[in-house]
Amino acid sequence: MANSYFQFKQFTVWHDKCAMKVGTDGVLLGAWAPAKDALRILDIGTGTGLVALMLAQRSQATITALEIDKDASIQAIENIERSPWQSRIEVVRADFKSYRPALAFDLIVSNPPYFIDSMKCPDGQRSTARHTNELSYEDLIEGVSVLLGHNGTFCIVIPTDVSEKVKSIALEYHLYPERQLFVITKPGAAPKRTLINFTFKEQDCYTEELLTEISRHQYSQEYIALTKDYYMKL
Repeated sequence: MANSYFQFKQFTVWHDKCAMKVGTDGVLLGAWAPAKDALRILDIGTGTGLVALMLAQRSQATITALEIDKDASIQAIENIERSPWQSRIEVVRADFKSYRPALAFDLIVSNPPYFIDSMKCPDGQRSTARHTNELSYEDLIEGVSVLLGHNGTFCIVIPTDVSEKVKSIALEYHLYPERQLFVITKPGAAPKRTLINFTFKEQDCYTEELLTEISRHQYSQEYIALTKDYYMKL
């Protein structure tokens, strides 16, 4: 039976009430997103609160953790209240499509629903968390274009096979890729996940690769360097 929590160096994430458990996608997003100089951060679909907590650890920002699911939002609140950064993170239960705060954000991050064309899971909560039926990439990017500050950055982790589609949608809203990371899970494999930073500034996109494991449970040096401030055993 899987653990009901995941222990990091400076905080613990309980995920027994949440459809989507702690996973590599969220850890990559939390460790890679450019949070250092951000003062206001929005985490869309926070789930357990993992990404919000990771960003709080390495920034001084005020963070809004947005979540539509009731149980997930309760879990996120509990995890954040147990953390050292509860005064800087607010969990807001709301539908992103109608969420319109007064101030723009310096950084917006999302580990969004995916599996657009796959069969829905019988578990309704997990299905909402995994599928774009509730929040499409178009909905997501349109909303980001409204909430992101003029000099802000939008950072997303998505399946590699939809990355060109997402970049195409972003272009319609004048969001341009600045940096792209292809994530490879084992030597010789094709990348299955991609992280992309978007800004409102047209520029050449810097592209790089990250290998997570050189063999089963043996992390690569670049993955260790990226995540060592979080994982207990690194």
